[in-house]
Amino acid sequence: MTSGVGALWSHRNSLRILVRRDLAVKYQQSALGYFWSLIEPLGMGAIYWFVFGVLYSRDTNRHLGDAAGSYPLFLITGIFAWMWTSSALSEATNALTGQSRLITTMNLPRQVFPIGRVAGRFAEYAAGVPILAAIAIFYAAHGRIEPGWSLLALPLAVLVQATLLIGVALLLSACNVLMRDVERFMRLVIRVLFYATPIIYPLGLVRSSGLPEWLKVGYELNPLVGIFQLHHAVWYPDEFPAARMLVTTIGISVLVLVAGWWAFRRLEPAVLKEL
Repeated sequence: MTSGVGALWSHRNSLRILVRRDLAVKYQQSALGYFWSLIEPLGMGAIYWFVFGVLYSRDTNRHLGDAAGSYPLFLITGIFAWMWTSSALSEATNALTGQSRLITTMNLPRQVFPIGRVAGRFAEYAAGVPILAAIAIFYAAHGRIEPGWSLLALPLAVLVQATLLIGVALLLSACNVLMRDVERFMRLVIRVLFYATPIIYPLGLVRSSGLPEWLKVGYELNPLVGIFQLHHAVWYPDEFPAARMLVTTIGISVLVLVAGWWAFRRLEPAVLKEL
């Protein structure tokens, strides 16, 4: 894995070029271009705000405490991070099958292609950070939130999320070449993960629910739970995950990265033969 990381680093310029190419191709025939990376999550945020911020506001606000009036910021923070997750997983699944000619003709580490999809979707997420900052400044000016040292949770959240996504992307991209059902299966998994992660609702709603204790423990073992708690903790310090959850999230994310890298290297000969 160390030699593979070294080879990947030596081809970092190629990775940058692939990311720029993917972004250019994705938006080249779009009048709004990169603004779609902002419009889609903002539109989703408006819908879920109406459902959870208006229709079911009592339960949602109760678990946000003093910051209840800033629920739109809580919602948009989760949705922007989720768009990076869902888009990266969806596009990384066919990162190899959709670029078979490049893979078989270019002298590059094959990990560049799924990692490039994760990096490209991160660029879209980064484009939305100024929007989050503007909304946060608005609520801070009105005394709804008080950001401070909790802002340091953002780079940690990004680092852990990138670690997890790269590991999953490497595994899915290789498996999808050998079993095309993986792409269809992931569509279902992504939908389930959206509601099985505290993106549009506070984690406190799950902890105070009548679910069996074993199910709550299993729910919190999902590394995305800890990752999204870190994203929310940027503006809501009370949402910062406990030490046990944080260690579990980081440990599982690193384990997934190592397992994904190992599986990719083991499956690479079969993948190249299939391509």
